[in-house]
Amino acid sequence: MNQVHNITIQFMDVPAELLLHILGHLDVYDLVRARKVCSDIRQLIDSSSELQYLIDVRYFNAIPPSLPGCDIAVATRRQLLQKSETAWQRAEYSQRNSTTMSYSPDNYRWSCGILGIPAKSLEQLKFVQPSLSDGDTHTIDLRQRICKIDSTAFEGYSFSPTQDLVVILSRATRGESHAYDVTFRSLSEDKPHPDAASPLVKALHNQIHPQLFDSPYTQTMIFGDYYGLFCKYAHKVDGELVDFLQIWNWKSKEASQCLQIFDVDYGTTNFSFLTNGRFLVASATELMLFSLETIDSVNAIRLVAKFSFPALRDPFIFHYITFSPIPFHASTHNQLIAINMCMSAPTTTKSPYFTFYIERDTLLELESTYISRYGEASQDSPSLPWSAWGSKHTRFFENANSSCTHRIFGFRSADLIGDLVSRDGVLQSRPLRIRDFNPHRVTDFKAGNITTSHQRLVEGESPNSTLFLDPLGPGLPYIETISQEKFLANDMTVEANRITLLSLKGSSMYNVSQSIEMLDFE
Repeated sequence: MNQVHNITIQFMDVPAELLLHILGHLDVYDLVRARKVCSDIRQLIDSSSELQYLIDVRYFNAIPPSLPGCDIAVATRRQLLQKSETAWQRAEYSQRNSTTMSYSPDNYRWSCGILGIPAKSLEQLKFVQPSLSDGDTHTIDLRQRICKIDSTAFEGYSFSPTQDLVVILSRATRGESHAYDVTFRSLSEDKPHPDAASPLVKALHNQIHPQLFDSPYTQTMIFGDYYGLFCKYAHKVDGELVDFLQIWNWKSKEASQCLQIFDVDYGTTNFSFLTNGRFLVASATELMLFSLETIDSVNAIRLVAKFSFPALRDPFIFHYITFSPIPFHASTHNQLIAINMCMSAPTTTKSPYFTFYIERDTLLELESTYISRYGEASQDSPSLPWSAWGSKHTRFFENANSSCTHRIFGFRSADLIGDLVSRDGVLQSRPLRIRDFNPHRVTDFKAGNITTSHQRLVEGESPNSTLFLDPLGPGLPYIETISQEKFLANDMTVEANRITLLSLKGSSMYNVSQSIEMLDFE
């Protein structure tokens, strides 16, 4: 016993600055364990703002800001983080600021708090970044950037503010051997992006029928080094109708594009990147996990796992499935993925809508579960049944209609409760609901370490629906907070400490003006 005691004294005799430097190399979970060794080490860790901040960042799963900002002292960062988390937990914002929009956004997209709006009549894309101009008058400046487009050929766009990138998809002239022109431009300067290997690439070059090609649905996505294009019901060179998925490494001159072709009977509906090397594809019956690999400077797509959706009661089918995109700047953090489902049946005009959540890291880890059971995946290999993955790792929610939008940032989701339009056709304000799936906070809530009248723990509940033949299961537990205040808005986006609303003013959708409102949780 004396020998052990002497070693402990000698260790603590080391200068505090050196001990803190040593402790700074530990993983956050090892830091938490180190606090339990003895009171001296606990006091040393607790005295360090840097180590305490690292622990808080991991505990709250805090994601760094999406755009560059000013340097802030670590102690101040920790105070701001804790203050913001308290505001989220109470659904009480510190500031509410708004500005009126002079035009109604259509086909808009959010990314990192910036709103992209095509203005075809002006031959341009507008990118609007709301920022607080005056804290006393609660007004907002709208910083605008413009990218020129050819409205006659314009098909779609994607943008990534963290990479100063906007990608414009334009239809090629009928009779050409490619389907689209894809241009990579600087968001801030509206000129070819300096990191693009080529400022313009030809999509589906020599893959389509020059006269028959006319895809009714396209989807695009940027994620880090990769740009993806999905085309549904497209005619191949031989006239066969297929679904195309083409992916580029837009920064690499050596790595070529890669192509995946799906039979239309398979019911492919959407895709989404998970990491810089993994992406999901949804069909009418399953999720497929693919990897992007580079072999001898050639990009290749490899199927690595397949996951079945819960079986539906006949005659319902999954009509279409969409994903809520993951922000690339948050790609190193575990976070929720929202998968939105619309069902249909020939016997009814009603279309049920559901959304389920799953943690991204869980989905990636299920790859090993699949391989251990079935080996290497192929188009003909079985899918991991829903009972082996879905009922334990997901959380289902039934939506009133397709306009019910779930916005996610990290482990937190937000939505507006109820219908925007009443049965009488009148616009109605709705309360804000915040769900926190952070497993650390859920554990503390269960243990009684978090006490608040604003929140409730939800676990063991699942939608009471006869639509599914497979049990949906109790799913992921979460903490729910509902605001006392109501908001008249039709959409929003969520960031680390802010909700930005597309708010409405008027009595009906036929006579309405729109504005941007920012709710700061800090």
